[in-house]
Amino acid sequence: MSLHVIILAAGQGSRMKSDLPKVVHQLAGKPMLQHVIDTASELDAEKIHVVVGHGAEIVKQTVQDEGLNWCLQAEQLGTGHAVAQAIDTIPSDAKVLILYGDVPLTAGSTLNELVSSVEAQQLSLLTVELENPTGYGRIIRNAEAEISAIVEEKDASEEQRYVTEVNTGILAMSAEALHRYIPLLKNSNAQGEYYLTDIIEIAVKNGDRVESHQPQYEQEVQGVNNRLQLCELECWHQSRISEQLMLAGVTLYDPNRIDVRGHLQFGRDVIIDLNCIFEGDVILGDNVQIGPNCIIKNASIGAGTIIHANSIIEDSVIGELANVGPYARLRPGTKLENSTKIGNFVETKKTIVGEGSKINHLSYVGDAVLGRNVNVGAGTITCNYDGVNKYKTELADGVFVGSNSSLVAPVTVGKNATIGAGSTVTKAIEDEQLVVARAKQRNIDGWQRPEKK
Repeated sequence: MSLHVIILAAGQGSRMKSDLPKVVHQLAGKPMLQHVIDTASELDAEKIHVVVGHGAEIVKQTVQDEGLNWCLQAEQLGTGHAVAQAIDTIPSDAKVLILYGDVPLTAGSTLNELVSSVEAQQLSLLTVELENPTGYGRIIRNAEAEISAIVEEKDASEEQRYVTEVNTGILAMSAEALHRYIPLLKNSNAQGEYYLTDIIEIAVKNGDRVESHQPQYEQEVQGVNNRLQLCELECWHQSRISEQLMLAGVTLYDPNRIDVRGHLQFGRDVIIDLNCIFEGDVILGDNVQIGPNCIIKNASIGAGTIIHANSIIEDSVIGELANVGPYARLRPGTKLENSTKIGNFVETKKTIVGEGSKINHLSYVGDAVLGRNVNVGAGTITCNYDGVNKYKTELADGVFVGSNSSLVAPVTVGKNATIGAGSTVTKAIEDEQLVVARAKQRNIDGWQRPEKK
């Protein structure tokens, strides 16, 4: 049987106190809904259906997956009504898994187990034991310990409210059964809504079995209703990542002060100091050291490289045995070859720095190509922008640029050329030349400083 996944994402989320739909609020650097979509994609689903309502256009623009089937729930009349908006396009011979856009961290392994136990007359329900079940629908079992119904808290009796096994809302069943049971849902409850959970009682009365499964961690099925719950889930998620990193051999100076907002790949003997943020896809080679307070986004860092404190690296590739920072900023398009040095308060953008080259202090080098063993002195800038267009600066192998120089692009500098400190270079420089391009110094005797009147 093929698998279809329905993700319910139509709610407004008024308790978030936000103009944005709840499901687009971010956890670990991406929208909650995107987490659910990504997990569903891991299950090899034939189709993923997303039911949207409040802020539908914002939701569509926020997530990334061109293969989604968007279904509109114009009126929010309950979870059963939401599912009804998607079932018409699902073939009867398929399995259906129902997920929620505000429950972002359910493990793929948990869902695989849930789906695998679905049969023609057997539903599969994800439940969880909670020390404090307040707010959740209770799982009601018969004398044989079989699930017979789910009762929402508002409709539960005093005795039923003592039950600690609760419904997560996540279930899987055959599409054929779903097609039959959805029209049988009633809204005769305290909320006046069509509860999807009522399907369980309908199915049991029809002779179907209900198989229950539980996640490894209760946070896997924790929904987000407000920003406090979002923060709690973020903290748990980051603590799990830190635990996995350390068990895999990464040294974290403080596991409570690292944020991974994407995918972090690492080699052996990597050291990460405190307050570091990793976004997107980041690769750290063997023996890489990351100093405190660094932000690294979509970057590859080669073996033995050291990133010193307070450096920001984005969309960049760094070779082996490089040295970056402190307080360096590598902007998108930067590529550092092996054994390069980018020092304090240096900014690069769309720049290739050849092997052994150095930009040590207080410089901006953008839209440039540096050869091997180039030395760029403190305070040097490439003047790459004329207000409309960007131009390239090219420094061949062995170039030495004196401090406080301005290289007005487009300009090329030949091999082993030397640029005197304080020069403004506007024309091409040949190999081996010395260039001094600054105003002639005048020493004036007897000069009097102006005095304040």
